[in-house]
Amino acid sequence: MNNNDLADHVASETGGTKADARKLVDLVFAAITEAAAKGDEISLNGFGKFKVKDSPAREGRNPANGETIQIAASKKLAFTPAKAVKDRLNG
Repeated sequence: MNNNDLADHVASETGGTKADARKLVDLVFAAITEAAAKGDEISLNGFGKFKVKDSPAREGRNPANGETIQIAASKKLAFTPAKAVKDRLNG
């Protein structure tokens, strides 16, 4: 499923237009991105949590030639599904 598929689903469930649904989908993702950029945890009841995690700098290997390289520190957005989602996925 991509953004357009999600907008189609929202439009069909709400009876609204696809364009309005696409705006809503984009607004939701923008709000999640904005909160994550601030370092906030995003908790969506019944769905899961998005949390920013720090990944420290480390040494790695270039797979082409085996040479040691430095991998810079970065931030990652991790998702932990809610119990309801886990239960649905596992039958």
